[in-house]
Amino acid sequence: MIQLGKRNDMKVLRMVDFGAYLDAGDIGEILLPSRYVPDGCKVGDEVNVFIYLDSEERLVATTQKSLVEVNHFACLEVKWVNEHGAFLDWGLMKDLFCPFKEQKQKMQVGYKYVVYAYIDAVTYRIVASAKLEKFISNERPPYSKGDEVDIIVCQRTDLGFKVIVDEKFYGMLFDKDVFKPLRKGDRMKAYIKQVRPDDKIDLVLQNESGRELVEGFADRLLQELFASEGGCLPYHDKTDADEIYRVFGVSKKTFKRAVGDLYKRNLIALTESGIELRKK
Repeated sequence: MIQLGKRNDMKVLRMVDFGAYLDAGDIGEILLPSRYVPDGCKVGDEVNVFIYLDSEERLVATTQKSLVEVNHFACLEVKWVNEHGAFLDWGLMKDLFCPFKEQKQKMQVGYKYVVYAYIDAVTYRIVASAKLEKFISNERPPYSKGDEVDIIVCQRTDLGFKVIVDEKFYGMLFDKDVFKPLRKGDRMKAYIKQVRPDDKIDLVLQNESGRELVEGFADRLLQELFASEGGCLPYHDKTDADEIYRVFGVSKKTFKRAVGDLYKRNLIALTESGIELRKK
């Protein structure tokens, strides 16, 4: 079955001057315009294409990669606006329409917004909505502490960052648990800190509940000291968290715990300018 707004593997039925017609089963044939036909493509070949509607509302195929598929969230930039709504760049020839009634605030050209792509039940068109709450599940999140999840950053708040978890639930990354710059639309892995009694999800960017993470980084930090000039590194508990993450890829909390571990083991000394291997 051909899925509108998603990628499909389809067989080439016939070649014409302006493209290739693909087998769409009971629907019939769908055109893959010549600009998207892979070099050397011939009848019988299978191609992976995205199916959407062209400007005349006809099903059409493209080998271009869309920035979002139906039933998914993405952060997209507004290319133009008219009296009906905004048109978003989703990587295809025809822009993705977001009607005014699906905007939480009036969208502006050049700005990016997190939206959900879906098929309008009346028009059968692929459209976008910025009213994300309509597409967030009301079920109890099925997570335990430490579970790894995928998140999309959707909003900066006074407390931190509101995110979408596994494209299904809202979650929260509090400022104290964020150790690197985040922007709206960023996608990354995160870990469940807790699911509250009211079903709200708190997250962290690193699963720091286990001793293994600290021990692993402590060993790495020790190796970096051995490899450094003079056995010294210019990082300490006053170093900015963003700098710690840029250099080591860990949170400042993990860094401080690893330094403490090495210090207790009498392997390093703490100085005003950083840390150094303890001289024997």
